[in-house]
Amino acid sequence: MQLKKLSIYCFLLLLLALGGQSYAQAPSAVRKAQQAYLEAGKALGQNQLAQAADWLEKATKADPSFATAFQQLGDVYKKMERYQQAITAYEHVLSVNPSLTSLTYFGLGESYLVIGNYTQASNNFQQYQLKGKLSEKSTQLVDKYLADCAFSLKHLNDESSGLIALSTAINTDKDEYYPKLTADNARIIFTRKENNQENFYESLLTGDQWSEAIKLPEPINTAKFNEGAHCISPDGKYLFFTGCNRPDGLGSCDLYVSKKENGTWSDPFNLGPGINTRGWESQPAISADGKTLYFVSNRAGGQGSYDIWKATLLADGKWSSPVNLGPEINSPYDEGAPYLHADNKTLYFSSNGWPGFGKNDIFQSTLSNNGQWSTPENLGPAINNYLDQRSFHVSLDGSIAHLASQDQAQQWDIYRFDFPKEKRAPAIAYIAGFVFDKANKKPLDASIRVTNTNTKELVFERKSDYLDGGFIAVLPVGSNYAVHIQKEGYLFDSKQYALDKEEFANKHFQDSIFLEPILAGAIATLRNIYFDVNKFEILSSSESELDLLLKLLESNPKLSIEIAGHTDNTGNKNTNQILSEQRAQSVANWLKAKGIASARLEVKGYGDSKPIAPNTSEEGKQSNRRTEFIVK
Repeated sequence: MQLKKLSIYCFLLLLLALGGQSYAQAPSAVRKAQQAYLEAGKALGQNQLAQAADWLEKATKADPSFATAFQQLGDVYKKMERYQQAITAYEHVLSVNPSLTSLTYFGLGESYLVIGNYTQASNNFQQYQLKGKLSEKSTQLVDKYLADCAFSLKHLNDESSGLIALSTAINTDKDEYYPKLTADNARIIFTRKENNQENFYESLLTGDQWSEAIKLPEPINTAKFNEGAHCISPDGKYLFFTGCNRPDGLGSCDLYVSKKENGTWSDPFNLGPGINTRGWESQPAISADGKTLYFVSNRAGGQGSYDIWKATLLADGKWSSPVNLGPEINSPYDEGAPYLHADNKTLYFSSNGWPGFGKNDIFQSTLSNNGQWSTPENLGPAINNYLDQRSFHVSLDGSIAHLASQDQAQQWDIYRFDFPKEKRAPAIAYIAGFVFDKANKKPLDASIRVTNTNTKELVFERKSDYLDGGFIAVLPVGSNYAVHIQKEGYLFDSKQYALDKEEFANKHFQDSIFLEPILAGAIATLRNIYFDVNKFEILSSSESELDLLLKLLESNPKLSIEIAGHTDNTGNKNTNQILSEQRAQSVANWLKAKGIASARLEVKGYGDSKPIAPNTSEEGKQSNRRTEFIVK
């Protein structure tokens, strides 16, 4: 289902039909061998590969010169991922009838490629090019394989594997894949496949030990359907996942979302038409700001068989029409398992179309400021090899990755990888806050908006959870941010975070915000009003804060306020008094210019007479340099 097998084998059959390639299927003179061969054909018609292989083994045993049976046996072994046996069968074809078909070289090339013998794979693909009459699409596929071989031979010894298998608390003798972690890396949810049934499991990290994974209860997991290929919002409260063949589904596999409330996951909600089609949608990835949903689909309009698409969250709470990421990301083959790092610019995904080591490798691409994706970069042999690698997840600071990879027995397990500094995504910090009513201390579902004060870009917008008032805002390090918290009927609050230095990487800020109801005497501090030193002209980086104050006054037309300016105790008292009055007046002038009546605005300056912190440190002085407004 979600971990779809590579479709190149079936794709080849289609290419052969389009290109008109075939080979003479000379019967065996040995009756027993020919009869077994015919029985194998019946089994193949019913897609019974194991039975077909048994019959073909009998046919080749009865007639060791039966080249056609050996060729078909190699094809069946390859389809069953028994590549060494496929190689033996193909090599036997060349020994008894080298002119049977050029497809023998293709089969050898594919088989050698997926076991990591790139020199032999390249040699056989080149022989296939020389001897075969290839269609345009067949040529494209062989050129892709030759590019894989050249890339692998060039980079195979760049570095050794750095994959570290997680403990048996998570990895078992079953298949485990699609690891996704919360922002604090303390909770992992992954998919486990048992008896052809996929379900979610969860484990918690205590110290450096993962707890024994437990199966998530209904309604997330079901007894009748497969669930998997998921992602978690940074706060761990929203689970986007893939559900297949469910009663409310639109196609074979659809995307769903569930919210965790009071420790229990809600009934899954189908994301509906637009996101889901009659086809196959899977492998969602939600951006850290919750505004962009990436996913994989085989819908019409793509570049290849399976492509990565994205949709954006509109103001009305609906998703936009999905957009294909285009040829910068999607190849003519398969891309999948997207993961967007919390910087909202670094995309990781799996692909068998871009040059790699064999099957699916993990790639990285970066979104430029003008909206263009960089050419995908293979993450190299420290992560990728000739086996399958999928479903990447990277910690907020970019230092630790988790992914699913196959072992030699084709089993999927979950691994971790420590990223070298030069390959890490840009540093991230995050704010974990809780919003309460100041009077009764009950949690509030307030609007949270975070603005980059350097670029004036709104980088985060969401409501705090109505059950506990919680929110998590993930922010790239390297800028200063204004955080605004507002709810109807309350004075807004604001915070400022200077995250302009690398030392804030992976920094976890915690804060409790208490909003005051709009009542006479209520005070709010305007923490994101900025002036130059000893100046009273408002800087442009203050606009997001002033806009909130303006909207508060516009939505409460009977509200009148006092605007109060304060300074620290540096310098002359009289100068401080005048400066505080001038700064308060600047705020009032800005509001009056926007249409607020002068009668609703009283201006006062208090100089350094009302400190809220000791003036003995720079932090205290910074707190005392403030602009407030008071409800009259």
